[in-house]
Amino acid sequence: MSTKARSKIQLSIILPTYNEHQNILNLLNSLLNISKSYDLEILVVDDDSTDGTQSLVKQFAQSDKRVRLINRIGRFGLSSAIKEGLINSTGEIVAVMDSDGQHEPKAIEMAVNQLITQELDLVVGSRFLNESELKGLTRNRRNGSFFANIFARFSLSRHYRHITDYMSGFIVLRLRSCIPFVLKVDVNGFKFLYELLAISRGQLLVREIALTFQPRISGESKLDIAIIWDFLISFLHTITLRVFPRRAISFAIVGLTGVFVQLFSTHLIIVISEVGFAQALPFSVVIAASSNYLINNALTFRAQRLRNWSLIRGLLKFLLVASLPVMANVGLATSFYTFITPSELWAQMSGIVVVFVWNYAASSRFVWNTPS
Repeated sequence: MSTKARSKIQLSIILPTYNEHQNILNLLNSLLNISKSYDLEILVVDDDSTDGTQSLVKQFAQSDKRVRLINRIGRFGLSSAIKEGLINSTGEIVAVMDSDGQHEPKAIEMAVNQLITQELDLVVGSRFLNESELKGLTRNRRNGSFFANIFARFSLSRHYRHITDYMSGFIVLRLRSCIPFVLKVDVNGFKFLYELLAISRGQLLVREIALTFQPRISGESKLDIAIIWDFLISFLHTITLRVFPRRAISFAIVGLTGVFVQLFSTHLIIVISEVGFAQALPFSVVIAASSNYLINNALTFRAQRLRNWSLIRGLLKFLLVASLPVMANVGLATSFYTFITPSELWAQMSGIVVVFVWNYAASSRFVWNTPS
């Protein structure tokens, strides 16, 4: 492709940021060096950074109109930032890359060339092709990505089996063909690319380029237990054909932990206090409900997470909302134990199953103030 032809290409680059003030200016300057080849715009989508990232970008944008800042207040998350950037892009081709310096700007030109010459919908920058170089991926993260890719390959369309890096944060896409699927991406998902592939169900023509994955320039990786949890929920959401809401799946898994907490608490109370099953059960139900609330607050409803006094008030609301099914749980379990079979396990399971739907719908609305 000639430089003259390529200069007509409208290219948008999306940079999701959160506390990247040490990295963002160098990255912007590096990206602007490729502007001679494209009609370029750079969208920095910032999740209300606390280190002044947005102020640096705003000052930069005042002197270079090719840079735009989207400063998000009250909403956050990597997938959400990418989706918002894509929706606001004006380019016919859009690149998405990390803002921490681990993706090289020159990879954009390689990906755009491949996208156009092979008439693709999407090009993925892979860390795991034979030609890729991993200079900035720790052994733990490499192992984690390896297993995540195995599960992802199993859960996605067979048309995407050739992909080696479903967890990549570097993609270049043709906006016209991808936007119908982009609009459907669940922004609470684990990785934007994985969600996009799951929703498109093999309808996109996808190829990869090899990345030289650089060490992070400064700052810390955002990987934590919540990211791992998000991948688990995304995987289950996909293999169940996305029939059930993501939050309902997360709520159900947390509920399973509550089952074990309740069973263990009941047995422990009976052993320690030497009371009967019927007397121990109300206490263990409340303990399990409190455990469910705290885990859901940290994971399922992370975007609406309650803190400080709101956390205490939320617990009281959660217990209040759950009070009716708690009574149903106790009454049904006790009746089951008394009249059907003297089994602690099945008696408690009968009550737990009955109250799940109520707890999910009611607590979503009245505790975390979000639709179920």
